[in-house]
Amino acid sequence: MGTRAARSGGPHRGAENPARKRLALGARQQTHSCSPRTQSTRLTAPAEPAPDVARLAMAPDPVAAETPVQGPTPRYFTWDEVAQRSGCEERWLVIDRKVYNISEFTRRHPGGSRVISHYAGQDATDPFVAFHINKGLVKKYMNSLLIGELSPEQPSFEPTKNKELTDEFRELRATVERMGLMKANHVFFLLYLLHILLLDGAAWLTLWIFGTSFLPFLLCAVLLSAVQVQAGWLQHDFGHLSVFSTSKWNHLLHHFVIGHLKGAPASWWNHLHFQHHAKPNCFRKDPDINMHPFFFALGKILSVELGKQKKKYMPYNHQHKYFFLIGPPALMPLYFQWYVFYFVIQRKKWVDLAWMITFYIRFFLTYVPLLGLKAFLGLFFIVRFLESNWFVWVSQMNHIPMHIDHDRNMDWVSTQLQATCNVHKSAFNDWFSGHLNFQIEHHLFPTMPRHNYHKVAPLVQSLCAKHGIEYQSKPLLSAFADIVRSLKESGQLWLDAYLHQ
Repeated sequence: MGTRAARSGGPHRGAENPARKRLALGARQQTHSCSPRTQSTRLTAPAEPAPDVARLAMAPDPVAAETPVQGPTPRYFTWDEVAQRSGCEERWLVIDRKVYNISEFTRRHPGGSRVISHYAGQDATDPFVAFHINKGLVKKYMNSLLIGELSPEQPSFEPTKNKELTDEFRELRATVERMGLMKANHVFFLLYLLHILLLDGAAWLTLWIFGTSFLPFLLCAVLLSAVQVQAGWLQHDFGHLSVFSTSKWNHLLHHFVIGHLKGAPASWWNHLHFQHHAKPNCFRKDPDINMHPFFFALGKILSVELGKQKKKYMPYNHQHKYFFLIGPPALMPLYFQWYVFYFVIQRKKWVDLAWMITFYIRFFLTYVPLLGLKAFLGLFFIVRFLESNWFVWVSQMNHIPMHIDHDRNMDWVSTQLQATCNVHKSAFNDWFSGHLNFQIEHHLFPTMPRHNYHKVAPLVQSLCAKHGIEYQSKPLLSAFADIVRSLKESGQLWLDAYLHQ
């Protein structure tokens, strides 16, 4: 503690007079800390200046009389000092070489406390650029968090990151923006919304025209499951701020689609999904792999680690079999369907709850008069069951077969590419997956409108080829099979480590 206090509260580099340095430090005490004790130990200057400081302060300074008063000397930090502030007590991060203390801000962060905390102690320049559509406005609010900058002799990136790759990706992003690929075609999204509403209407008309016998009932359920999945892809667009140029309209339509058309809370989706994008396939940072280790052993590294620790929560060597029971069929009807209500009530997200209630009222009033209560509940469960299978296979085909590990603080491009893969482009694949068959491009440019993914894909492929990074793209059915194959492999790795270590 003493060493850290000396580094953060000691004399600043670059001042010409040591006494003036001490005086400036006393005038600029920092207030961001995790406890009163930490503040007094690290950042409080002596109550009274030393005698030589007092004389210096009272003596006339002819130079000061002739020149304008200069601002306070910037505080400089090293990467080691930043890296030490990654715990629960104190959290710093770096954006464009500027050092920010986010210890108190995490609770107020609009994207959630966890997503920003995942970059504590690290450079967050590229994720900051990737997630925000109005960076100038955001930076104005960040000024109060600014505590200094990296020392001039410090590199702009940590040693774990590929500087050349990062520089070239930033050039690629600038090119993409000049090409207009970050701008949405509003007609595309309007037509997409209309096709969802038409499917919703067709489901009701099926029962109204053909009656409630088995075949019309089943067709209605299939159409409604398509509505739910396609609405899920559309809310994903609004949630990523990729449709409108302002956050306000994206947020409003996000609430409408996920709340009124799907019956789920926008805040819940934001809380989970932004973490996934910030650190994909990083254990304890990506909630999409939270089923490790209690249900599945995921990834080669984590599976072996689990086996060496002699941990066995499930028979992981059979996980490729029971995945078909507790994976795709169960996620939504047995978990998400009920957890979302706990989430909004526990966090007091009353606006989200109101939007969700409008979905259930509409659905109830639409189908109970045609089916009766018992058949209505059966229809609802079947829709969630079909939706769950569709969603899980599509969402996991891009990630589960890829590299899963602890956070190694790699550069943005490497972090995203090692955790994602694509599925070949086709009209059906694009519609079936909501264009998330271009998962690589989506992860590199999360606010890019989906209809532009195929345009940027050749540029991303060229960047990957130049730097020897594997760019994976596969057929749809092969991607599904790879989920099962990877589960079988990781289960066997766990068993080998469990038995032989």
